[in-house]
Amino acid sequence: MKLSVPGRAAATAVAVTVLASTALLTTGTAAGAASAPDTTTSTSSASSVGLAAAPGLPVANVKAHLTQLQSIATANGGNRAHGRTGYRASLDYVKAKLDAAGFTTTIQQFTASSRTGYNLIADWPGGDTNQVIMAGSHLDSVTAGAGINDNGSGSAAVLEIALAVSRAQYQPTKHLRFGWWGAEELGMVGSKYYVNNLSSANRSRVKGYLNFDMIGSPNPGYFVYDDDPTIEQTFKDYYAGIGVATEIETEGDGRSDHAPFKNVGIPVGGLFSGADYIKTAAQAAKWGGTSGLAFDRCYHSSCDTTANINDTALDRNSDAAAYAVWELSE
Repeated sequence: MKLSVPGRAAATAVAVTVLASTALLTTGTAAGAASAPDTTTSTSSASSVGLAAAPGLPVANVKAHLTQLQSIATANGGNRAHGRTGYRASLDYVKAKLDAAGFTTTIQQFTASSRTGYNLIADWPGGDTNQVIMAGSHLDSVTAGAGINDNGSGSAAVLEIALAVSRAQYQPTKHLRFGWWGAEELGMVGSKYYVNNLSSANRSRVKGYLNFDMIGSPNPGYFVYDDDPTIEQTFKDYYAGIGVATEIETEGDGRSDHAPFKNVGIPVGGLFSGADYIKTAAQAAKWGGTSGLAFDRCYHSSCDTTANINDTALDRNSDAAAYAVWELSE
């Protein structure tokens, strides 16, 4: 998540120079503490509570992607930041999984802070390309660390949802598209690049964008974006079905990759488990964890590693994300 609230150092201003565009942009239709033991399984999926036929994502699969992202960071100077080798290696890992699963992938290239950045877009064949449902996350970390919660957690969940679509050979009415954004930590640069290079007609084809930025915080909350009422209610319905209370997300409002979509009128929504805001006593009573401590004490720090993930939060949020993708694309 981008650092941009009062009392914190402002993010460096970024000048973006377009180096390359793709057919996708012109057509829009291109092919902490150690985590607690995982106490939820696929029985927390939407299908088990009678809401929709979405699969429960095995949390072990999501964590396996996080392990790979950690290994990539470790082998590349300890981070996966924009313009660094760790970022491109992360993108290559995700792309290889998607290509093998039958997605049409597109890499978009841009320049920010004199370094080359990349977005990865993946389209699932089929569905009405005049009605696109998109899910995305930022793939970059800050330079201080591996960024496993921020935002390996969202990136891994979105990847596993895409792979679940492939495994199920899901054929929804609407067209499914997934995105992994570069340079979010510099000011949502990659997602702005994507949105700004869509024509107004192609923007209108995107009927919903779902954003997942930090969904495995070690002292987690369960926060739902309140931007689009239909998307918001979809997530709330899922959580009501598994008996987990939610709150409206405010800490990251306007600070992640949903903002460029929202700014051009695309309906947006998403999930969040908390960054460096402090968990209250009331929230600890509702969700567990420790009051008086940050939701993620390792936010933007070197300790944001695979040890900085709460398995239960990661599992629940991943399943909720899958449910929303299925429900909104039917």
